[in-house]
Amino acid sequence: MLLSEGIGVNIAVSYHETLTKLQGLDWPAQGPFDRLDWFALLDDPLYALAESGRGRVLLPLQRERRQLASLANWFSFTWRPLGDDPALLAALAHDLRRQTHRVELAPLTDEDGSATALEIAFRDAGWLVAREVCDENHVLPVAGRSFAEYWATRPGKMRTTLKRKARKVEITILTHFDEAAWVEYRAVYESSWKPQEERADLLEAFARAEGAAGRIRLGIARAAGEPVAAQFWTVENGTAYIHKLAHIEAAKPLSAGTTLSAALFEHAIDIDGVELVDFGTGSDGYKRDWMEANRPRYRLTCLDWRNPRAWSAIAKARFRHLAPHNRPS
Repeated sequence: MLLSEGIGVNIAVSYHETLTKLQGLDWPAQGPFDRLDWFALLDDPLYALAESGRGRVLLPLQRERRQLASLANWFSFTWRPLGDDPALLAALAHDLRRQTHRVELAPLTDEDGSATALEIAFRDAGWLVAREVCDENHVLPVAGRSFAEYWATRPGKMRTTLKRKARKVEITILTHFDEAAWVEYRAVYESSWKPQEERADLLEAFARAEGAAGRIRLGIARAAGEPVAAQFWTVENGTAYIHKLAHIEAAKPLSAGTTLSAALFEHAIDIDGVELVDFGTGSDGYKRDWMEANRPRYRLTCLDWRNPRAWSAIAKARFRHLAPHNRPS
């Protein structure tokens, strides 16, 4: 649905509430949360598109009351613009003032410069912008090692646990979506310490799509034929993403979760040949045992100081260094 049009001679900005008019456009996906198929699973979208003769940039956004935010949810590791043309980003930032008084963007990565590029674009367009760390991301740079070489550097307690307990469970790793295995994954998750899945339907739809593309790595650990631990990974573009893991509390003495994790790390490193393992967001202590680097994730809060609806938030926020670069007279 076209809601508004262009702001300049060479750049056109449009807004769409469905992906219908965007399906033919091609943006190379860096990871699982950059694809249009992923955004199609999420609610209340507003796709802000800037186009020119030299390219296009898309901001997948969602409506949250009277403001706009990244089209993301609890399951998203990252969110970024699709496309990186500075002029097109600037055009979108400028035009979004006609849509809302507040835009909140997270979780942003800056390894690729996208958080900084967005901050500059919104500041230059006259928004007040606050940038803050909102989460952390634990990763393992494989650095050419084999699994055996990586495992030799893990804490002694982990290595001892695997040596003592590995034979007590049977491991299956699937590289396609399997109905029966997914039922087992769900049964383990529902019997674990994890909170109830907020959107189990979304997760299953995502898993099916990743399975059809050959990217899924679904691991099940069984003891006496019964599933006691399960993990859902995907692999693409040299990165393994750890999306979900759970084990049944009653089976904790088996250390099935450690055994299953080790098997999936070995598969990802030695068979898939990944260069990075990404454990997603969150500060869980156990991630530090498996990972070797920690990267910040950022939130940008952008407020239009010209709009009276933003004044209360501006007054409460105690913004520092937020003056826009170019205030109109």
